[in-house]
Amino acid sequence: MRFQGEEEAAAKVPVTSPFRYNSPLVQVSLIGLVCFCCPGMFNALTGMGGGGQVNPDAANNANTALYTTFSIFGVLGGGVYNIFGPKVTLAMGCSTYVLYAGSFLYYNHQQDQTFAIFAGVLLGMGASFLWAGQGAIMTSYPTATRKGTYISLFWIIFNLGGVIGGLIPFILNYHRQEKAETVNDMTYIVFMCFMSAGSLISLTILSPDRVVKDDGTHCTNIKYSNGAQMIGSVGIGYILDFSFKSRRTRGLVGVGIVAVLGTVIWAGGLANQLNYSFDKPPNRLDFKRCGSDFAGPFVLYFSYGLLDAMFQCLVYWVIGALADTSETLSRYAGFYKGVQSAGAAVAWQVGKKKIPLLNQLIVNWVLTTLSYPLLAVLIYKAVKDTDGSKPAEDDDTASGLPPPASMKDGYKELENSITTEKNGLSTWQSLALNFYSLSTSCSSYTGNKSSIGRNLN
Repeated sequence: MRFQGEEEAAAKVPVTSPFRYNSPLVQVSLIGLVCFCCPGMFNALTGMGGGGQVNPDAANNANTALYTTFSIFGVLGGGVYNIFGPKVTLAMGCSTYVLYAGSFLYYNHQQDQTFAIFAGVLLGMGASFLWAGQGAIMTSYPTATRKGTYISLFWIIFNLGGVIGGLIPFILNYHRQEKAETVNDMTYIVFMCFMSAGSLISLTILSPDRVVKDDGTHCTNIKYSNGAQMIGSVGIGYILDFSFKSRRTRGLVGVGIVAVLGTVIWAGGLANQLNYSFDKPPNRLDFKRCGSDFAGPFVLYFSYGLLDAMFQCLVYWVIGALADTSETLSRYAGFYKGVQSAGAAVAWQVGKKKIPLLNQLIVNWVLTTLSYPLLAVLIYKAVKDTDGSKPAEDDDTASGLPPPASMKDGYKELENSITTEKNGLSTWQSLALNFYSLSTSCSSYTGNKSSIGRNLN
């Protein structure tokens, strides 16, 4: 962790190319590749339904253990990052993904859940390290005017992992007999190879003090104590970086767009959900034979992925706007992922307990809808329209939005409430991020999206 006064001011250095190794572009691309290989392949593994097994109990219990552990260690991930730096933190996190995939290879032969659950616990710890490091890199390495762009770039690379990973079981099991209910061993082995590659790539990530931003400044130099989602990422990234001069206005417009799109997608989910339940399951769909019957559920599943990417990009953009140092941002990212994982842990068991799917959808929709105004308030109150190079009042005048009353004397109220550099998030900001991350986790992991995916073969 950092002691007061140990943060060194960084002088500007000449910038030769955005493609140099120590540039934010290259470093964010590398962390994207790490997440392509590890969480991306993990998403493909879990997206098979039951981890590729006919009996989903092992996967459900392993994921419950995973997200329960993640919710506990998520708030500690930032501290681990601050002590060990990005390379060690990311490498430790990536190695647990390999073990998790290997546990299902073991289960393919032994049908014993113990290893899978144990691997889930370890992955919960490792994932907290990885996402804390990823959040710090993605939000602190770029300049303030390019955070949305780099976040969307990361999300494109990361979600390519899910796309490529989804093709792995398809290709390796395409010619197997119709009655084959589990994926073959080679499927898990290929996943493990990708995840191992991610562990090696993580060792190429530079520490913040060695990265030079696009404006010629160094990142914070900290002294330590001895599919569809790609499209959504591009769209929301452009809005958050280029749509308006005022950063606050861009954030509010982003919330509005996500809110409208989310409402439409959830309405489509409701229309689809009314056609089936646990007691009346839908017919399994095969794209080779079902034709038009496959199209509707596929578009809906695609749309959920689009919404998920836009949610995540928006949240990370807000987190990145709350502070500039990688140390602070790693704590915020760890806190966000920890709370998100708590919701996911509950969601996996909700599916296992067979809570009516319609009830799950309604709760998800309500939580998501309530999160929009909270996030808008957070952006309006806490996101500054300045990057520190000019007074905040200049940008507020340009934004067209009336400034808060507290801005009469500058940002006194903001400084008292946010205190991001010294005291962490204020109570109301913590509640807003807490609620938003919880609603995001429920939206991403509960049975509605998963049940659609499991029936799309």
